[in-house]
Amino acid sequence: MRHNSIDSCPALIDYINEVGFLPLLPIGIPGWSAEEAVSPECRYSPSPDGGMDWPLWEWKSQILRESGCAYGKFLRRKACFISRGWWPDFCQLRRAVFPRPAESSIEESILFTLRAHGSLITRDLRSACGLTGPKMRGRFDSFIAQLQMATYIVTEDFVHPTDKHGREYGWGLALLTTPESLFGHHACSAPRSPRQSRERILSHLASILPDLPTRVIESLLK
Repeated sequence: MRHNSIDSCPALIDYINEVGFLPLLPIGIPGWSAEEAVSPECRYSPSPDGGMDWPLWEWKSQILRESGCAYGKFLRRKACFISRGWWPDFCQLRRAVFPRPAESSIEESILFTLRAHGSLITRDLRSACGLTGPKMRGRFDSFIAQLQMATYIVTEDFVHPTDKHGREYGWGLALLTTPESLFGHHACSAPRSPRQSRERILSHLASILPDLPTRVIESLLK
């Protein structure tokens, strides 16, 4: 795995395509994250004026637009990049594990609303679903995370609000969509069985994480 060596967005895109699966931040597997792969100058650091400097975070939109990879809470409910080459197998496997949301469930309502609009930031999606009651924000975020784990929702881009002078501010708001809308239906299945997809992914993860026990690698796909 790379460590402290990537210092540009194009280089990180190349790395994502090389390894296929790359968490944004550490998820408990040493060395396996974009944060650990980039040089120290590209990591988070507070600025003297109370702001922050975090090139890696600022690259997310460019990565999604230029690489065509999928991004969402796919592994251990943590954000991860998955290259387009590996997405069909991963999507097929996860949907075999997590069946389509039940009829009349909140998850089905979220997906129906998102498909009707094409893409929405999280706040607007929650409002459009009518899930604005007390303590609903946390529950809604949990539904979204579960739908991302099941590969029914991905992040298309990040939207930054602007102040009265037209200047962007904040961390950026996730623009959510379905992978079918973003990549097409053909990209959401592979020409093999879910079991074959699982074995193919496990073999690949073992090749890029050779020191990781098999049981830990298998746990990533649950």
